[in-house]
Amino acid sequence: MTGRPTGRPTGRTTGPTTGRRAPMANAPSGAQPAGLPRAPRPAAAPGRTLHMIGNAHLDPVWLWPWQEGYQEARATFWSAIHRMDEYPDFVFTCDQVVLLSWVEESDPELFARIRERVAEGRWVMTGGWWVEPDCNMPAGESFVRQGLYGQRYLKEKFGVTATVGMNVDPFGHNAMLPAILRGQGMDSYCFLRPGPHESELPGTMFWWESPDGSRVLAYRIPFEYCSPPGEVAGQTEKALGQLDRSLGDLMVFYGVGNHGGGPTKANIESIHRYDRMGTFGELTMSSPRRYFDEVAKRLGEEGLAALPVWRDDLQHHAAGCYSAHSGVKQWQRRAQAAVLSAERWAAVAGHDARADLERAWKQVLFNQFHDVLPGSAIEPAYDDARDQLGEAVAIAKRIITRAQNVIAREIAVPQEDGTQPVVVFNPHPWPVTTRVEMQYGLAPGGVHVVDADGADVLCQRTQSVATTDDKGRGATVFRAELPPLGYRLYRLRQGPPMPAAGLTATAHLLENDVLRLELDPATGWLRGLLDKRTGVDLVAGASGEHTVVCEDPTDTWGHRVLSYDWPGEAMAVTSITLREHGPLRGRIRVEREWGRSTLAEEFILGAGDDDAVEVRVTLDWRERAHLMKLRFPVALEDPAATYEIPFGHLARPVDGAEEPAQSWVDLSGAGAGLAVVNNAKHGYDVAPQAPGRSPSIGITAVRSPVHAWHDPRLLDPDGVYSYQDQGTQRFTYLLVPHAGDWRAAGLARRAALLGSPVRAMLESFHDGPLPGALGYLDDGGGQVMVTAVKLHEDAPRDLVVRAVECTGRPAVATLDVPLAGVRLTADFGPSQIRTFRIPLDDPFAAVESDLVELTTRKGAFTVEAW
Repeated sequence: MTGRPTGRPTGRTTGPTTGRRAPMANAPSGAQPAGLPRAPRPAAAPGRTLHMIGNAHLDPVWLWPWQEGYQEARATFWSAIHRMDEYPDFVFTCDQVVLLSWVEESDPELFARIRERVAEGRWVMTGGWWVEPDCNMPAGESFVRQGLYGQRYLKEKFGVTATVGMNVDPFGHNAMLPAILRGQGMDSYCFLRPGPHESELPGTMFWWESPDGSRVLAYRIPFEYCSPPGEVAGQTEKALGQLDRSLGDLMVFYGVGNHGGGPTKANIESIHRYDRMGTFGELTMSSPRRYFDEVAKRLGEEGLAALPVWRDDLQHHAAGCYSAHSGVKQWQRRAQAAVLSAERWAAVAGHDARADLERAWKQVLFNQFHDVLPGSAIEPAYDDARDQLGEAVAIAKRIITRAQNVIAREIAVPQEDGTQPVVVFNPHPWPVTTRVEMQYGLAPGGVHVVDADGADVLCQRTQSVATTDDKGRGATVFRAELPPLGYRLYRLRQGPPMPAAGLTATAHLLENDVLRLELDPATGWLRGLLDKRTGVDLVAGASGEHTVVCEDPTDTWGHRVLSYDWPGEAMAVTSITLREHGPLRGRIRVEREWGRSTLAEEFILGAGDDDAVEVRVTLDWRERAHLMKLRFPVALEDPAATYEIPFGHLARPVDGAEEPAQSWVDLSGAGAGLAVVNNAKHGYDVAPQAPGRSPSIGITAVRSPVHAWHDPRLLDPDGVYSYQDQGTQRFTYLLVPHAGDWRAAGLARRAALLGSPVRAMLESFHDGPLPGALGYLDDGGGQVMVTAVKLHEDAPRDLVVRAVECTGRPAVATLDVPLAGVRLTADFGPSQIRTFRIPLDDPFAAVESDLVELTTRKGAFTVEAW
């Protein structure tokens, strides 16, 4: 009898005409019967295990708006749940907590299913951060808050926290991340970039050590973090081509990604097939936590200790992202500073603003996502970013205004007819001397400023922000000396300011007791910057243009670009004008133009011992596919370069490479140096000496590529495109001369003050229990700098104070906390971050906390009455 076979083939054949089939071979193609066992594998199979990491990288914003990412999170997570229902061994690895929060508020059924799978151990939480942020440009405190809100959400909703850091897609990683990860309960880190072709990293897995000595076990994901929807053989082969096989067992990531999707049926079934075939060794559904644990067990303490150690940042990829879209970078800087200030004033005033601050922080953190802050998303994404960051600033301003008004109402302000009380608030936990610009009304003859005791304060008239025929309106600028994280009372009295000597100002010269600045009338740039303390003129004889405009046909990311230190043209000087010359400050305005664009720089130097030149920049940029560098040539031989990074600093070569940094870059030689501090930019270089050009610091002030232009796609010559950074932007930088060591210049504190200025408010006359000046917390202004003052997330009567050592050298720090009535004294190692929790009701019970405020840590410090 012949015919079609029924049931599973028996393995017997009766000839070519029977139609019978032999059992299916273990082959890479063809239908596979269900229920085949995983083993035995062929004896020839490689003796290794590949941990297959099923994930769904989802960019909540990129080539689509966040609203589309919101929906895709739900679709992707349902897909993962369905795969778990179908394949009992399937494990899903999830990061980016914001996606879970979206699902919680939009699909309670799905969220409940996820909780079940988390409890089962098959839905694995990694990363622990609100999003996968850019890992270079956010401030140190922002990285803390990524984990604070991410880990605490996981703990509250799922009863777990992430122990493996995971940032698969950012374009580089700052060197202080191991310290932050360890402080948030994570001991290992998975990343993709830089790839093997972009760096000299020591292998697939290595110890990554931050400047404070903290270590995490780092794993560079081979080839890609996501895969096509079909079989995984190609993904696995390409991964093996990049992996260090001496490790033995390895991780391979798979799953459809970028716009979400996750592991597919074809992915999973092909893993089962190739596991049976033994082609790549044993393939097992796994998670990063399981992999790191099994590697540690297999290698043992000696084997782990023998792994190479990397003591640097993880760079470079997409250097254009340090400067793409000036707007979002400035909005971010402003929002971070505003919310940090709001935290401080809420703590001082005793206001429980945790819910409002959380909402503000989550807007800030979301817009640090690695395709928003780097400027690589589509143009409409930045309308949303502007609105969301604006919401964060608005929330912060409301908190600050309320707290400062509550404090001001308690200050004793005696009646004095004809005067206007002014209270100036300092948000920084160290004493600050600064210039304050104040608008006023009803004083046609001008005003002068006195302190609470009636002593004259150095001041001068300046241009009002109002253009009106109201003769009573005007503006003054005065020198304020402010207590740490506190306030001081001043008064505006009618009548002109008192004259004072000590400052020279002409159209080309500003000079005080410390600095002498001279401008070249032809170039509009410095031909002299004498530091009288050292006797060194930092720029005399230095050659090179200050402004360099280049055509820039690179894509938005700047793929494959190592340096923007390109030859270019200088903007032409059109005018130099002395705008102010008074007892407090002098101001010179230099205007330039190139093409359809204009640049105005206003050089401001204060009287007396002011030791930095403030430069206010207004740039109206109208060029397409061009960039402009602001260059700062110096007359130094063989200088060394230092860059600020989050919570720290790094020395880097003087080689013209485009580098990411926070607010400052320094170039120092024997006996002297110059630092440039700014409040808006993140793309820098330090260029070496070359024929006709001195060493120089460069700031990439503006680039104007097409939005979301991903090389190698070529632009259509007949296409219509939108270019970035068209229009007016304003920012400020400082020129800070110093002696040979940049540490003495207090650059981190200068940057903090520049990014978060003091605030002056008009006040009325009234009695009150508070004196005319008061400070609430003081870090002493030394090596150790307080970066956060806030109320504890779980206990609004507990104060949280975080500080970091800023110079890379050990220190003993004393933190005066009159707000709690105590003084803390603690040892800090180089670049160490320490967080203290001080119960306001029992301040002598202060403890050291981790960075997510969930556990206490063992740490020695003393507490005494203040």
